[in-house]
Amino acid sequence: MTVSIDVRPLAPDDVVAVARADAPVRLTEAAVAAIERARGVVEGLAAGPTPTYGVSTGFGALATRHIPAEQRDQLQRSLIRSHAAGSGPAVEREVVRALMLLRLSTLATGHTGVRLETAQALAGLLNAGITPVVPEYGSLGCSGDLAPLSACALALMGEGEVDDAEGVRRPAADALAAAGIPPVRLAAKEGLALVNGTDGMLGMLLLALHDLRGLLRAADITAAMSVEAQLGTDRVFAAELHALRPQVGQQDSAANLARLLADSGVVASHRGPDCNRVQDAYSLRCSPQVHGAVRDTVEHAATVAGRELASVIDNPVVIGDRVESNGNFHGAPVAYVLDFLAVVAADLASISERRTDRFLDRARNHGLPPFLAHDPGVDSGHMIAQYTQAGIVSELKRLAVPASVDSIPSSAMQEDHVSMGWGAARKLRRSVDGLTRVLAIEYLTAARALDLRAPLAPARGTAAAVRLLRDNGVEGPGPDRHLAPEIETAVRLVRSGALVETVEAEIGELA
Repeated sequence: MTVSIDVRPLAPDDVVAVARADAPVRLTEAAVAAIERARGVVEGLAAGPTPTYGVSTGFGALATRHIPAEQRDQLQRSLIRSHAAGSGPAVEREVVRALMLLRLSTLATGHTGVRLETAQALAGLLNAGITPVVPEYGSLGCSGDLAPLSACALALMGEGEVDDAEGVRRPAADALAAAGIPPVRLAAKEGLALVNGTDGMLGMLLLALHDLRGLLRAADITAAMSVEAQLGTDRVFAAELHALRPQVGQQDSAANLARLLADSGVVASHRGPDCNRVQDAYSLRCSPQVHGAVRDTVEHAATVAGRELASVIDNPVVIGDRVESNGNFHGAPVAYVLDFLAVVAADLASISERRTDRFLDRARNHGLPPFLAHDPGVDSGHMIAQYTQAGIVSELKRLAVPASVDSIPSSAMQEDHVSMGWGAARKLRRSVDGLTRVLAIEYLTAARALDLRAPLAPARGTAAAVRLLRDNGVEGPGPDRHLAPEIETAVRLVRSGALVETVEAEIGELA
């Protein structure tokens, strides 16, 4: 699959395909025409006597200085070298590929004024699998993700370090030469156009949204397994009850839980006049309400991301036959939803951990052995797996503290309010990873509990989830064994989507 870079917005799935699956890219004819048209405007302004920001002036607080024509190429190179001032460990390859793709998409709109060969060189880096080394720290989420994008622009110039397609770190000049990509000698406006975007934080938002949508379906599966193995009722998931509160995500989650528990022998075993359970605990009974609110938040964030994909983030921008300054580079819209997602990721993990904890307490697990241990006292069962969950959930709560409420002025007070969206995106990536691990431990624990309910038979969907674990080398109940590898197997099955795919193959697609 080749992703076409057009004047129209990219689809979120295209970003994931290029970032994670190395899908090749190509500029469409319409994009080529738009780039060349805008470049003509910039070159006309560069030849004129009137100072134009980004073309013939300095930047930021130095924007009042008019730069003579013979120094303007140096101006652009100096911009990139000075702004490539990041520090810390390199960010992940998929993040760098996403931000390069999103910058290329903006260049293709015909509002930035770069030369065609510069856009083609950026596409060439993506297609050759060359990944600039981008340090983690350096962006304030305003005036664009300046330091991260500058590291990419530096590589286009044949400077700095990159990882090649084999993952070998080497000088950019060597990697470009090996790939047959001539280093770019930046011309008027190009340095600024390559760095003035929210592409890093948007790329991380799109990747997180892709992951969270899968994790939400996985969470409904693990919740159903927990309700079932803790002898909970499925009646609270009836559509008629959720119609009384028309929250879309809640209704979708409730429908999933009802389908997952359909025809469960475990649930049927305690349904009837002899059942003395009046109400299940909130972590079981209110799963759709919490999961659904997370779903609705994810869809809100996706709406913001879609608008951002359709945006031209640069300053100044080419409009018609002129160049205009603007503030669209401010990352507030993206930063806010990145923070919002960290909040709901923490809460989704929290309710998952509470469901897991109920399995381990003999007073609350309805006849299961303490800690699901084979020989309690000799064996500890899943006692410490819950410790791991608790430690992760505690960290997720810390990560839920919003980054976007902070602002530290920069550039001699010219840039006196910034979004900190890059920081919000970085912590969200940790949140998504932590949520994955918490759900995996619930999955592992609920599967063990369902096995302990034998000979009662679980529902088709939850039984398929248990079989998946067993087929991947995680044994059923028995004496204590090294638990960490089993947790990592469960993490892999949740993260890869294998859990959801296996269950859906059995009962059909989940909402």
